[in-house]
Amino acid sequence: MSGFNDKILMNLAIYKAWKYQGFTYPNPAVGALVVDGKGEIVAIEAHQKAGTSHAEVLALLSAYEEITNQKLPIDKLNPILAHRFLTTYSNDIFKDCTIYVTLEPCSHIGKTPSCASLLIDIGIKRVVVSTTDPISSHSGGIDIMKYQGIQVTVGVEEEKAKELIEPFLIWQSRAFVLFKIAQTFNGKIGGGYLSCKSSLTHTHKLREVSNKILIGGNTVRVDRPRLDCRFLKEAISPDVYIYSSADNFDRDTPLFNIPHRTVEIGDDLSFLDNPSFVIIEGGEGMLNAIKDKIDWLLIYQTSTVSTNETDYKLNLKTQSLHQRKIGKDVMLWSKALK
Repeated sequence: MSGFNDKILMNLAIYKAWKYQGFTYPNPAVGALVVDGKGEIVAIEAHQKAGTSHAEVLALLSAYEEITNQKLPIDKLNPILAHRFLTTYSNDIFKDCTIYVTLEPCSHIGKTPSCASLLIDIGIKRVVVSTTDPISSHSGGIDIMKYQGIQVTVGVEEEKAKELIEPFLIWQSRAFVLFKIAQTFNGKIGGGYLSCKSSLTHTHKLREVSNKILIGGNTVRVDRPRLDCRFLKEAISPDVYIYSSADNFDRDTPLFNIPHRTVEIGDDLSFLDNPSFVIIEGGEGMLNAIKDKIDWLLIYQTSTVSTNETDYKLNLKTQSLHQRKIGKDVMLWSKALK
């Protein structure tokens, strides 16, 4: 496989991983792609949620189905069953295959078995890794695979892979702070719901895994939001911190009456010093007040043009990271430059 093709295939794995960015907290977003001995793509998958099968495992399971034309009799997201199935039934079907992984396969055994050991056990021919694991206790997979005779290539599209796992690196030591915005094509943010249902569901999935939602007091008073995960089944909505020096809120506002939730009110943001995932939802005032704390922005942009006068009036430099279509909207991930 040429270096040029390695880059193309790794980019496909990276793109797939972005679909689940944030959902995997506290794990990193990781993508994986498998090609057969003819160089044809037989699977592209990504890690979806902490505690479930890693990207490599999901890609190998999908590749097994494609190569054998057999539907698997197991829950693919169950990591124990998935590893057991692959080590028991893969035989030699992966001996001519190459797997592309955006992050070094793990060498440790935690909630899931070691992916590096799995790749050795199934006898895969080649492993292409975009970036090494920044957590020393998780690294070592590359050395283990090389020692067992697997061809390993490291560093393909490494900068893109590092961007992908930046939230993971941040929440090792403090809060990763994501500011969520829904706006029209011409940058307006007022006038009720703007996003399509797909965007709203995506937001609720991020809320479900986050530790806390941070919101400005004026937004609570004017919009009277719920800030829950009602589009998901059996999801527990995150706690809320209302950033306000005055506690003059109507307790009938829906966000105060969500089960299993704690709502705090204050102007002390020291909780952002703790490793966590915090989502900010608010308007111009909140964005201005806390812009120095923001790591990334997530923008859901509709295709509509609005005459509403409300928008964000501030200077904030950002770096575009990733965009994709979601329902009728466009989803844009950006990094706040400080």
